[in-house]
Amino acid sequence: MIVIGGSASMDLAKELAVVLNCTFIPATTTSFPDGECYTRIEVDSLDDDVVIVQNTFPDTKIIETFLLQDAAKKLGAKSITLVIPYFGYARQDRVFKAGEPESANIMCRHLDMCCDRVITIDIHKEATLDNFTCAHKDLKAAPVIADFFKDKGVDIILSPDIGAAGRAECVGKCMGLPHDHLNKTRLSGTEVRIQPAEADVNGKKVLIVDDMIATGGTIIAATAALKEAGATEVYVACTHGLFINNALERFNGSPIDSVVCCNTLNTPVSRISVAELVAEAIKDAYAGKW
Repeated sequence: MIVIGGSASMDLAKELAVVLNCTFIPATTTSFPDGECYTRIEVDSLDDDVVIVQNTFPDTKIIETFLLQDAAKKLGAKSITLVIPYFGYARQDRVFKAGEPESANIMCRHLDMCCDRVITIDIHKEATLDNFTCAHKDLKAAPVIADFFKDKGVDIILSPDIGAAGRAECVGKCMGLPHDHLNKTRLSGTEVRIQPAEADVNGKKVLIVDDMIATGGTIIAATAALKEAGATEVYVACTHGLFINNALERFNGSPIDSVVCCNTLNTPVSRISVAELVAEAIKDAYAGKW
């Protein structure tokens, strides 16, 4: 087996190759003067099963993914497994107004052309993967997040809203801890109240878990509310750390005690590895388990 690392996911690809004890090849990717992507897998042939690890975010990385798939196929790859740690456009999975594209569907259809199986991690909606005709599997990061925090003295797991309550439940079960979700109540046009639905956090260490953090505004407000309710420490963990608009800098001046994310995206706080998780899924796939 050969693992090829795209420019968006090079570190994870390298770690995955170590876990799988197989060859690692970094793709060489640059841009032409006109901005078009150039990428090359610098070998003469790929007479083996190939795993391409590459995010489809931001837009330029989608193009690189298409080109890497085609290059691997032309080099003779026996099979192509596409690992997409963070699936860009996954949140654009519905048409709200006439004239809009179903963007997630389109991305799946194009990525589907040159691969035998697809692996994602905490994709926004797992049903999106049904747009692939090849085998597909979405992995859940809850176990590795739970393992990372097992010795941190956490007392309770919270999700930022009821929509993510299932993730808090999964992490809580892995750690043997209670879980709850936060409720946001609008008191006026400018004032909202955030509080746990049922749990008492007074005197407790709290872990907030979510699938992704973008600007971090909701997490900061939730942490402030939890501290006001008596929480002694508030940790935050997510699978995908987008951290746009200087979110990490904003966290430094907030009540949050610690922020970490998985290494699906490269950030200064990507401390939770999903390499073992992906490796097990790949082994299961070749063993015919999915």
